[in-house]
Amino acid sequence: MGKWTLTIGTVIVIASAMGLWLNAIKNGNEFPKAPVSRYITPQDQFVEVDGATIRVRQEGPIDGTPLILLHGFTYSLETWDGWAEELATSYRVIRYDLLGHGLTGPDKRKRYTPHQRADFLASVMDALGIEKANLAGNSLGGLVAWRFAAQNPDRVEKLILIAPAAYPINGVTDDPAPIPPTIDQFMRYAPDSGVRISLELLYGDSSLVTNDRVALAGHMMKSAENGEAFIDHLEAFTLPNPTADLAKIIAPTLIMWGRSDGFIPPTHAAMMRDAIPNAELALYSGIGHLPQEEAPIRTVADAKRFLEMK
Repeated sequence: MGKWTLTIGTVIVIASAMGLWLNAIKNGNEFPKAPVSRYITPQDQFVEVDGATIRVRQEGPIDGTPLILLHGFTYSLETWDGWAEELATSYRVIRYDLLGHGLTGPDKRKRYTPHQRADFLASVMDALGIEKANLAGNSLGGLVAWRFAAQNPDRVEKLILIAPAAYPINGVTDDPAPIPPTIDQFMRYAPDSGVRISLELLYGDSSLVTNDRVALAGHMMKSAENGEAFIDHLEAFTLPNPTADLAKIIAPTLIMWGRSDGFIPPTHAAMMRDAIPNAELALYSGIGHLPQEEAPIRTVADAKRFLEMK
């Protein structure tokens, strides 16, 4: 694996070693055009934000307290489907496809570093007329959320971090790590076999990975020119020591982590709890890297309890 790390990349190194998708690349028959229009709902809007057009989905009372949900690397706003319906009964729930992801697609200005993504979140909030919000983010989305909270403490009410990227791991520190050729190919082509294996290893219980979930992930990865954007993202992706920045977060924070997370070590959970001044930690046995997908009922209940605490 060398010095490269990121959840889905580790998976594909394993998959490629097993020879499960290289033949598909050679044959060129496993990469159909993604029928992404099926995923657009009446709640979706395409909003111009600071030179980019992003897909935004808003649910719940427009005058409700804003709650912004941020997805992880290579994923899309659908990762929050298990949370959104429940939370929209009380909150103005806002989720969007990050730059270079989902139906938002690549950013012409390639604003893919964690700091740039946090700055872009501020622009999204400004465009939607939101001065202050609750934030929740998973993996890359968690990194964006806590970076934003550290940089803009007056704009975050409460913060929920679900297995967020933060501490250096496997050589990814102040500098990006080299991208192996197999990772490059997977990001560009997203063959179905590789997508399925990646999801099965991201979940604590692989039996929960349905055909529909695999199709969604594959379609979103193959949408527009997202593959190229994923490579651009990885070439800019760094994880410098976050301790000093985490200490700047003043918002009450709930950290959620699956004990079976094989991609960002669960040991990082306690490190983050100790680094953030006002943080609590919830650990979930048998759950992997995507608790909001794998155990939505349990995790959204914990999220609501936290959000409603005075």
